[in-house]
Amino acid sequence: MSAEDPSAGDAQSGGLLQSLRNLAATAVGVLHTRLELLATEIEEERLRILRLVLWGCVALLFLSFGVLMLTFAVVVLFWDTHRLLVVIVLGIAYLAIGGALAMMARRGVQRARLFAASIAELAKDRDKLTPK
Repeated sequence: MSAEDPSAGDAQSGGLLQSLRNLAATAVGVLHTRLELLATEIEEERLRILRLVLWGCVALLFLSFGVLMLTFAVVVLFWDTHRLLVVIVLGIAYLAIGGALAMMARRGVQRARLFAASIAELAKDRDKLTPK
């Protein structure tokens, strides 16, 4: 009959518990890092969108002024002969350009991929944790 050392069982269970604690701490650390990355990406995206909207509005304002002045110049140029035709043609042209730009903007919004860096990091984590 061999005498077992009672402290040996405690050391093994302590080692197992310590390993589980370390594993849990690592998992929490990884999750914390990923959440910080996600929060940073959300803030960066918010600022980028705000900047884009601001510059877009300013650009739209000045482009509208330019188009309005050019339209006025063309109508004045044809005032005596075909003013109604010019106004109709320019109106149709502006609507066509506006529709095409709206479709391009819609495609651009649909292609945008939010949280790309977070998704890539999570994919890397998954690949590292998946047994091969």
